[in-house]
Amino acid sequence: MCLNLILPRCQTQRRLKVDWHDNACSLPVMLQCPRPKVGGDRLEACTTVGPVGTRFPASSPFMKHPSFFLPQSGCRRAFRRRCSGFTLVELLTVIAIIAILAAMLLPAIAHVKTMAQKNKAKLEMSALVQAIEAYDSTYGRFPVSAAAQTQAGDNAGNPQLSNNGDFTYGGNFAWPGAGTTPVGTAVANNGGNVLSNNEVIAILMDITNYPGNPMQSTSNTNYQKNPQQTKFLNPTVVTDTTLGGVGPDLVYRDPWGDPYVITMDLNYDEQCDDSFYGTSKVSQQTGATGYNGLFNNVDASGKSSNFQYHGKVMVWSAGPDKKVDIGHSAIQTFNKDNVISWQ
Repeated sequence: MCLNLILPRCQTQRRLKVDWHDNACSLPVMLQCPRPKVGGDRLEACTTVGPVGTRFPASSPFMKHPSFFLPQSGCRRAFRRRCSGFTLVELLTVIAIIAILAAMLLPAIAHVKTMAQKNKAKLEMSALVQAIEAYDSTYGRFPVSAAAQTQAGDNAGNPQLSNNGDFTYGGNFAWPGAGTTPVGTAVANNGGNVLSNNEVIAILMDITNYPGNPMQSTSNTNYQKNPQQTKFLNPTVVTDTTLGGVGPDLVYRDPWGDPYVITMDLNYDEQCDDSFYGTSKVSQQTGATGYNGLFNNVDASGKSSNFQYHGKVMVWSAGPDKKVDIGHSAIQTFNKDNVISWQ
């Protein structure tokens, strides 16, 4: 094939041989060049017709100056068809693959989040146990109200209450049945209701009035429960009672928004008897041996609800499902995801 060059000074035509090879698309193309100087002559225009993929020698002036290969109409239409976007089938395939990957990854991400929340709950419970023990070491008593101390004393001599001289701060939790069930020690002068842990938190944080209601005094009125005004606990403080942390009502909630359950050895026998985990239905494993390291020191058969932890303080959370089941063991149904401080 030949390339026609028009040089304005000499007004002659030269033929320049080019090397080209066959290509899948053999449609003709038009070669157009700009007007750079080549030696002393100006390249006014150049036009040639040849197949796609035409290659010029290194000595060719077209290899030394910019050039553009523009497909003619037939080849342009072919290129447009070959360079168009994804087809509908290809797009649907990509979407299906992304959906499958998302379905595989979402459970893993949820599991990682749950494990992180459980670890956070364990850290918070550990700090709470240490704060209570530090208070006991400082004052020689536990951070409880007079009502809680009195109720624990009354329960210690009551066989119907398993002679449990300890006290459990709890709350109302969802359970397999409709509504909620109370977990904790019922207090007679509180209408038989359980107490939340805000009494304990007010004393440990040395707070005399509720942040949400400054006119209402806490169990630490006038610093009577913490005369040294020592702040034993520094938890996360939140302004919403549905979030984890200490809310304006001073209730300390777990990462899932439920109150931490706290049991203290108020009869000082070095055995902690939680109102939930102390029951035989929840903790009996074999005879007097219970789940989670608990043991029944009162009844060798393990039939009585006296499963105890050898220590001063027990703290636990209802876990991610936010539910408890008083009719099944600690490793079944809604109890198996509970987070506990003593194991």
